[in-house]
Amino acid sequence: MPGRTAVTDTLKALPAQLAPPVELPAGVDELAAGAATALGWTGTVLPEMTLLGRRVCLVVDLLADVHAERICLGQEPVTDRASVATWAWPELAGRVPEPAVRIVGAIAVARHWRTGLANAVPFLRYSDAAVVLPTSAVLTHDYLANCLPRARAYGVAVASAEPDGLVQVDLPARTDRADAEADSLYRWVSELAYDQVLETF
Repeated sequence: MPGRTAVTDTLKALPAQLAPPVELPAGVDELAAGAATALGWTGTVLPEMTLLGRRVCLVVDLLADVHAERICLGQEPVTDRASVATWAWPELAGRVPEPAVRIVGAIAVARHWRTGLANAVPFLRYSDAAVVLPTSAVLTHDYLANCLPRARAYGVAVASAEPDGLVQVDLPARTDRADAEADSLYRWVSELAYDQVLETF
């Protein structure tokens, strides 16, 4: 039997109250640079980019000797993922350029800790990772009960950004992480980072 909907003249629909959007106290790149300094990460903080579907700011260290060699040999950054994927083939061993940058860490600046962790965790395979959150997202029970235990379990550093833009570390990164082998995915990300570094010069 089909249902019937009745609407009376006295029914008033009220809009749901929306919480104001959480605003970042400064630009993403500025907060990432502040987090890198607070964490003691040395290197160049690159502008935010989308990698593997995640928005992060990479902190990289330019390897001067490899960079100089690549300039001499005319080996520019290769940003095509399919081309870099072939570098792992055995027949190309010794014939592909060396990585010119070392990825120090990945910093995800987010308005909520779930988004930040989702963006940062995939990069733990290759480097340290950190999340930067505004203080309005930090001063909650959800942050204490859910964010910090998860971040500690993964080994992700957590930093909070004060309203004046000052960034301070709430949870340091895990120091016992083993470095993974430089596979084709790492090589591709490092080539993208190398390309960004050259653009900043």
